[in-house]
Amino acid sequence: MSSTVLSQAPILAKYSDLPQNGKVIAEYVWIDGTNGLRTKGRTLDKKPTSIDELPEWNFDGSSTEQAPGHDSDIYLRPVAMYADPFRRGDNILVLAETYNSDGTPNKKNHRAAASKLFEAHKDEEIWFGIEQEYTLFDQYGDVYGWPKGGFPGPQGPYYCGVGTGKVYARDVIEAHYKACLYAGINVSGINAEVMPSQWEFQVGPNLGISMGDELWMARYVLERVAEDFGVKVSFHPKPLQGDWNGAGCHTNVSTKAMRTKGGMADIEAAIEKLSKRHLEHIGVYGEDNDKRLTGKHETASISQFSYGVANRGCSIRIPRSVSKDGYGYFEDRRPASNIDPYLVTGIMVETVCGPVDGVDMVSEAARE
Repeated sequence: MSSTVLSQAPILAKYSDLPQNGKVIAEYVWIDGTNGLRTKGRTLDKKPTSIDELPEWNFDGSSTEQAPGHDSDIYLRPVAMYADPFRRGDNILVLAETYNSDGTPNKKNHRAAASKLFEAHKDEEIWFGIEQEYTLFDQYGDVYGWPKGGFPGPQGPYYCGVGTGKVYARDVIEAHYKACLYAGINVSGINAEVMPSQWEFQVGPNLGISMGDELWMARYVLERVAEDFGVKVSFHPKPLQGDWNGAGCHTNVSTKAMRTKGGMADIEAAIEKLSKRHLEHIGVYGEDNDKRLTGKHETASISQFSYGVANRGCSIRIPRSVSKDGYGYFEDRRPASNIDPYLVTGIMVETVCGPVDGVDMVSEAARE
């Protein structure tokens, strides 16, 4: 068994409150070539008041699977900033897009294409809410809190559970929740999920491109919090084979028309459009999603499109309250927990609101 060095928070506390002599630390965060996150920090002379004041930066893309060694510089262009819950004070987190040396978006920069779709359809005022499920493992690769070499009791008491033996690692989840709210990320709730040591947080409702921005940053904050507790975070859609639930990223969608009285007609029209592009959507809804979308464990079959009111075994669920009121939103239950939210929200607006010349989210995903 290998040794693991955990965070030395009590020692770090001795230095955390040292004055920075007017300087500000900006931690740049970006998506790497494996759909993971990378970061590095730089010192600024003062706290910026807008994104435009943040400098463009670069990194070695050959070390992140984003560029060859002979042309390794990839540029970081800031697109959003948040309060830093780890360094606090005036320090900030900076979300950045990645660009190649010729000025084109890097292969993992799907935000650039999605932004064009949202800008073209800004009058639709499309809202998203994403439910991010994830699973916690200990530093040795075992599901956190499970009996060594064994399994907990069958699923049943764990979903939204309370009490020892029903929930695990609540301290990690609480820390993440508070850190996101401090940062200004629109986390709207949390809950324990069906499989023990599986949790969910919800981000939204968010308008357009900000949905992807805040989901990525909420993931970053979760990974950083987990460092302090010596816990690993898995976004795999089927982290454990057998009779255990998978992990998804259920995506709730609502246009201005859907939120207006009589909007059910617009919801039904959107579902009809989605039914005709089922396979295209599945193609950008996450890797290994076939292991999760089996028709079991509250999922639909990956090969068939379906919808229904209050039916969690369908591709698209219309909440019962929406059916009763006649307006609101719908939930796409197909996206896997490891999605790139820019691809998912991008193809959604492309399908529901209409295509835009020069942008194709299926081809965009294939650039990887």
